[in-house]
Amino acid sequence: MSANPIRLGVNVLASGRHDAAWKTLPDAAALSTDIDHFTAIAKSAERALIDAIFLADGPGGLVTESHTRPWRALDPSILVAALSQHTQYVGLVATTTSLFGHPHTIARQIASIDHISRGRAAWNIITSQNPPSLGAFGVDKGWDQAERYERAREFVEIVTSLWSSLPIQAIEADAASHVYLNPARLRPIDFRGRHFASRGVLSVPESPQGRPVIFQAGQSADSKAFGARYADALFTGQRVLASAQAFYAETKRLAASFGRDPGQLLIMPGLFPILGSTDDEALRHKRALDDLLNTEALRAELARHLALEPADLADLDAPLPHAKIDANESIVPIASRWHRNEMLKEARTNGWNIRELMFSNITGGHRVYTGTPDGFARNIIEWVDGRGADGFNLNIDVQPAGLDLIADHVIPVLQRAGRYRHEYETRTLRGHLGLEPFRPGAVERLSA
Repeated sequence: MSANPIRLGVNVLASGRHDAAWKTLPDAAALSTDIDHFTAIAKSAERALIDAIFLADGPGGLVTESHTRPWRALDPSILVAALSQHTQYVGLVATTTSLFGHPHTIARQIASIDHISRGRAAWNIITSQNPPSLGAFGVDKGWDQAERYERAREFVEIVTSLWSSLPIQAIEADAASHVYLNPARLRPIDFRGRHFASRGVLSVPESPQGRPVIFQAGQSADSKAFGARYADALFTGQRVLASAQAFYAETKRLAASFGRDPGQLLIMPGLFPILGSTDDEALRHKRALDDLLNTEALRAELARHLALEPADLADLDAPLPHAKIDANESIVPIASRWHRNEMLKEARTNGWNIRELMFSNITGGHRVYTGTPDGFARNIIEWVDGRGADGFNLNIDVQPAGLDLIADHVIPVLQRAGRYRHEYETRTLRGHLGLEPFRPGAVERLSA
């Protein structure tokens, strides 16, 4: 395999990334909790030799997406624990909050998953605080950007310290001396910050990987700095290669500024393939799915992103009203600007009209590729060789059928190009991703 191998994850959604996917599947009402369906997706990912499956999540209760598509109902930590018993190699990424609850709980959950999966667990850190999250945890008011990331840093510091607190060497199991666990070899923590505190030793021994892999998602300056300091891999959302290259270079520089090897921080943008045996077939497949969407609701969603009124987008085949869009930029909420700007960069690059932007996965946010498996594989290679990514987190249109297409038609192209494994070469997720085994003390500690 090439010295520059491609890393691939899969974002697991009950029906698939396309918002109309559920309308094409049988027994749609059961999708959000159907363990057999999730098992089929995990097995398809493993057949494709995918590095890891990723379960996104929000820490609160129901969100509005549940009104129009299957939602994320099951606790991702419990779901990946179940899937670990139906797979042997594929990595298992569980998303949990770093703002609510207590870090000791998360440290124990993720470390437990790493043991029962024999070294395939990862933690995806999120810092979201949307109204359902605040309401679910009884918080009246959220935190500003600086305080939010201060809470997240303390949370991660406690989790990672706890993961190293019970080294395998402490388990002596010496019957003659009546010593099972030698307390002299423990590394107890004693951390007290502004927001979280913890002391003692985690009850779960060190991970088979040294410690579970850490993923983090986000694009803001604070998020990049946070990820460059703590994460092993970043889930990102660039839709244009030039933007991806700038993000890639800046984040790798940030990693180096924290004393890290930039090669040990992977950048994996989201990518949404819609495939067919020809470009025309792929376009027809996409159109058939798009035709199942609620056009009026989607137009309203696009108008919200652009700070326009739906009436401003009445003629779907008209050019985008760029002058009005630019004039309204100042009233777009700061939290929405990055996503909006990436959408508009892609629209301008491709010369899209209103309809084309509206059906470009504005709800999921990630770049769509519509075409053949060969073309898709070439696009992946172009971005990786162009230093826009180390790999991708794939969003599949309809699960598991779309993932089977990846396994049967995309992976073989990458293999023939010498860019993808022919079989799993390691047992751990760190091994799959080419990450070095973790050494306690390798991450700079945050002072309490």
